[in-house]
Amino acid sequence: MYYIQKKLEISACHHLSLPYDSKCTALHGHNWIIYIYCKGEKLNKDGMLIDFIKIKELVSDKMDHRNLNEVFSFNPTAENIAKWIVDTVPKCYKARVIESENNEAVYEKTL
Repeated sequence: MYYIQKKLEISACHHLSLPYDSKCTALHGHNWIIYIYCKGEKLNKDGMLIDFIKIKELVSDKMDHRNLNEVFSFNPTAENIAKWIVDTVPKCYKARVIESENNEAVYEKTL
């Protein structure tokens, strides 16, 4: 089994839709750190599981320096973003989305 990990640093803003009072309902930004984990039994013709550039195109190019509420149709929580990454990046089985030093979410696909 082959495993790769891609780390991305993304600056983006968002606000959360919540049914209770929270500072997070106001527009605010994060310097997100995102780890993307992929695995597979076979490499492509170029000897790669997936090109790191492709991962960047799929995630960073969509999110970096953007208002995530304008990018996604879902409430852009760290948890929802982690799931979106796993669903979007080929061969991705896990994503860690760190929005600040003390707050992170992980989504891992169950088989």
